Amino acid sequence: MKKTKILFSFIIAGIFFTTSCNDDFLDTTPLDKISSAATWSDGALAQAFIFNVYGFLGYGGFEEQAMASITDEAMFTHAGRNINTFTEGAESPGGLSWLSPTYEWGTMYLAIRQANTAIENLPISTFTNQDLKDRLLGEAYYLRAYYYQQLVRIYGGVPIIDKAYGLNEDYEIARSSYAACVDFMVKDLDTAAGLLDGKPITDGRASKVSAMALKARILLYAASDQHDAGKASSILSGYSNPELVAYTSGDQKTRLQAAKAAAKAVLDIAPGYKLDLTAPVSSDEGTQNYISIAMGGKSSVGDPAAAAELIWQRTHTPEFTQEDGWPLGGINYGINNGPNGYHNWAGNTPIQNLVDDYEMMDGSKFDWNNPDHAANPFANRDPRFYGTVLYDGSGWKPRPSDVAGAEPYNQIQTGYYDDGNGGRLNGIDTRESPVENWNGSRTHYYTRKFIDPDPGKADNFSDAQVVPWPFIRVTEMALSYAEAAALTGDEAAALEWVNRIRFRAGLPAVNLSGAALLAQIKNERRLELVYEEHRYFDARRWLMGPTIGRGIKAINVFADLKPGKSPNVPYKHDEEVYSYRYEVYDNTENETRVWNNKMYYRPISRDEINRNSLLIQNPGY
Repeated sequence: MKKTKILFSFIIAGIFFTTSCNDDFLDTTPLDKISSAATWSDGALAQAFIFNVYGFLGYGGFEEQAMASITDEAMFTHAGRNINTFTEGAESPGGLSWLSPTYEWGTMYLAIRQANTAIENLPISTFTNQDLKDRLLGEAYYLRAYYYQQLVRIYGGVPIIDKAYGLNEDYEIARSSYAACVDFMVKDLDTAAGLLDGKPITDGRASKVSAMALKARILLYAASDQHDAGKASSILSGYSNPELVAYTSGDQKTRLQAAKAAAKAVLDIAPGYKLDLTAPVSSDEGTQNYISIAMGGKSSVGDPAAAAELIWQRTHTPEFTQEDGWPLGGINYGINNGPNGYHNWAGNTPIQNLVDDYEMMDGSKFDWNNPDHAANPFANRDPRFYGTVLYDGSGWKPRPSDVAGAEPYNQIQTGYYDDGNGGRLNGIDTRESPVENWNGSRTHYYTRKFIDPDPGKADNFSDAQVVPWPFIRVTEMALSYAEAAALTGDEAAALEWVNRIRFRAGLPAVNLSGAALLAQIKNERRLELVYEEHRYFDARRWLMGPTIGRGIKAINVFADLKPGKSPNVPYKHDEEVYSYRYEVYDNTENETRVWNNKMYYRPISRDEINRNSLLIQNPGY
């Protein structure tokens, strides 16, 4: 059979070279390499190898281009970065759009090869610390399952590689079915959970609980409509290999029961943060709770107890350099996404579609046709909104010294303000701002979530934040349990957990059933987990593609002087002086979003298919 390069990355990673010669002066260990024998005979070196496998996790969702910007959460501000290739439905096997390296085919298989190397060598390693050996082996199984999960939730079934390939082997391997991939990942996670049972829990490293939680996520995805050939028949019509992306047999309800049980098993041992409330907290406390969760207990602005919400996270430290291994270091999320009036880059800005989905404080839906809502759209909203979005008039950090004279009040300015002479003053945080206008938001919003609000911490390269990235947190498990419970008829359990989450946020309880309850759960998941890389997958597994492909809504804010009033110079948000008008519009500056059913799955690149004649392409490509 033809040998190809499809898994070439498997070959170059983790291969250790040693020298063997009768000449003593040649019988040395290269200083820039460590032999395989040395690695697996020394516990510290074996652990360093596993840390390298963690290194493929990258920054989590703190990359400059966020997955939020290919969903109905955000817009990527800067044109020419190839995101629109995907959002406009133009992606093809020969013309792939941007995709974070943590989901990319070759990168993930490189990580999987490293995990396979560890899984093969740790059982026969010669260092004597059995607890460490079990822990490292458990982490290797966990990471292999995690990286496969990254591939499977992008592409569907992929080739299952469970050994570290060497030179001159046949690398042509067919895709396994979606069901087989799910079984493989679940088996790995059960193994990992057993090996990690009783091992110390360390920030950023796998644990028994994280293995259980990842299993629950995988089982919920497997039980979703996208991966049921009957429910997904319209998007699989004419596709000859539906088993690659969906279950073609078995019972969806049985799969939902398995997902429900797996999520509940996690909730039984992971209490999370303030999920035991029986009544709503105040609006201010609800916002603060949400900010504390986003900070992961790592900011002076927030409750350290919120760290209990994290099941598995990407840790950061101030000593970060690009070359550091795992655990990696700090990240400049603030400069990537913060307001341009603070010399930041406004990378992934919230869109109006997201803002409109936040409820009013009384639990009613926001409605632009309601005159009271339209007159003051940022008042009396779901408290999580205020912990997620910066909008015109939001209080924020002290301005940099060169901007403070123009805006000394530390308020976000994304509007246009009456200057009293028939003209308009451009807000400091608009694209027309005198401060780095090319970095201004195109939606007139900025991201607040995950940016450390500590007023003493600048959002620039000199002051990297240490907020952790939440790969998995307890509330995801609560929402997964609620979803599976609702779909299997246990609506009382679903309502209990939805309301626990709402009480923590300061919202009233809901008492819904049927389709209305399921819609509520989906919206809770949308808002609670926003910017955490869930929406891309959730909308697809729910077959809600047209919803996220509906285009980008943005807003203009105009502040008109009231009769007899003089403008505030420098401008200050003041409802005694100005009346405010809000204009929602379609933004197509960088992209004109569409939806095509092929976008439920990503294409396998033409290069990979040319290297491996056994690969079958996804539907629609």
